Parts: sequence; structure tokens; C-alpha cells
Amino acid sequence: MTRSNTSPLLTHPLAFVGGGNMARSLIGGLLKRGADPSRIRVAEPAEPLRAALAADFGVQVFAEAAEAAYGADTWLFAVKPQVMRAVCEGLAPLAQSQRPLAVSIAAGITTTQMQRWLGGGLPVVRSMPNTPALLGAGVTGLHASSEVDAAGRQRAELLLSAAGPTVWIETEATMDAVTGVSGSGPAYVFLLAEAMEAAAKAEGLSDEAARTLVLQTMLGAARMLTESGETPAELRRRVTSPNGTTQAAIETFQAGGFEALVAQAVHAATVRGGELSAAND
Repeated sequence: MTRSNTSPLLTHPLAFVGGGNMARSLIGGLLKRGADPSRIRVAEPAEPLRAALAADFGVQVFAEAAEAAYGADTWLFAVKPQVMRAVCEGLAPLAQSQRPLAVSIAAGITTTQMQRWLGGGLPVVRSMPNTPALLGAGVTGLHASSEVDAAGRQRAELLLSAAGPTVWIETEATMDAVTGVSGSGPAYVFLLAEAMEAAAKAEGLSDEAARTLVLQTMLGAARMLTESGETPAELRRRVTSPNGTTQAAIETFQAGGFEALVAQAVHAATVRGGELSAAND
């Protein structure tokens, strides 16, 4: 659905600090919804990336973050967590004079850290998108600091929803769990697909057959999960006939501690998210 051009995000300059893959996906999604490319500014130190952004999207590009951020009322930080502090501190004087809405997509960086590095008191939205956002099929968890008003929430949601659905997380302490579930989650699915493909080959299927069977099974199952309206448990029950092949496989998974292993993996990713925050403080 095309957004109205009266949206605050589409009528005021928007600055991306960092022009990598996630920034590209968000810019592409915004333009598909009717955003004016002349109002989008991107700071990217790598000249080839700047040239590609200008050529592909018609946006304004800059080598320095302050050049892109000047005059923009929303700043989206799309840089690595390890350099976030230096980038923010370099922009702090401008941030204090302009008072923009700051949106971060860096894993593990808290709103408190962002505010401190930008000089204090700014409205900050912490977000956690995932890699399917590159296809417009991602999901993003959002947490707003107390300084973010309703208009700021609307702007942040409109911006991040360019890559897929958004979910507001009211308690920031659980944002690391968002990272552990959805931020890192696509890799869990890829690992399962990798293991299933290897198992299929071990059972004698050709490489081509194994890959096609696994990928289409993943795609079909994902569509059933998102389109049927049923819970995962109910869908699993429906395809698990008593004493059948699926039951044999499910019982093998469970005997190996599948559910506990998944819980441990998600917890490990959640803990690591908190460690990234501490390491970059």
C-alpha cells in the first residue's frame, strides 16, 4: 500500500549514516512507497557505494556523516556496533543543535548509550531488523526512549516498515531477546536447511533433487505458518500421523533434546547481544 505523501517521514529530510545493504533495502522500500529520493541523504565513506546509491536510487550522497545529517530531522544509523560510539560522538554537536530523532539498527547498542554519545536528551529508537529485510520480507523489533513522542514513533515505524512488519518492544531489556529470536533467527533456518540437504544426499538423493526438495519444503512450511492462522503446534500435529514417518522423525528430534537446544541457542544469542553493548560502551 502506498503511504500518503503527508507522512512526516516523506516531507522532511531523512539522513542515513551508513550506506550498506540494510540501508539500501530500506531506501528501496521507501521509494516503492512513494518517498521523494531528493529528501533522502546518505553518508557513506566508500566512494563505490556512494556512486551506486546515487545511480540506483537518485538519493543525495555524502562522504561525511555531518554533511548528510545537516538539516535532517530523522537520522538512521546503519553502521557497525563497533564504530557507533565514534560516529555518534562526531555528530554530537550537530545533534544537540538540531535535536533529530535518532534511529539505530545496530545490535546491542542501547538507547542510553546512543543518547550519551550524542550529547544527551535526544529521542532515540533502537531497532533490530533481520536479513530478510533485504527482500522486503523482514521483521523489526522497535524500542523507543521516553523522549520519543507519538509522531516520532510514527516516523520510526514508517521507516522500518519499508523492510517488513514491525513490533514495538516496551521493555528495552528484552531487545536482546529480539536479536536472539529474529535478528539471528534466519541463520537458524539456514542451518536446518543445510542439515536437511546433507541428510537428503546421504539417503541417496541427487544434489539438485535434495536442494529443490528442501528449499520448497521450507518455503511451503513458512507460507503455512504465516497464512493459515494456525499455531506451529497445531500445524505440526496435523501432519504428524500416529506411528507414521513424521512421528518417527519428530521423536528422534525430541530424543536428542531439540527444544532444549533451540532454547539454549536463542539464550546464547540473547546473552551475546548484551555483551556487545558492554563491549562498545
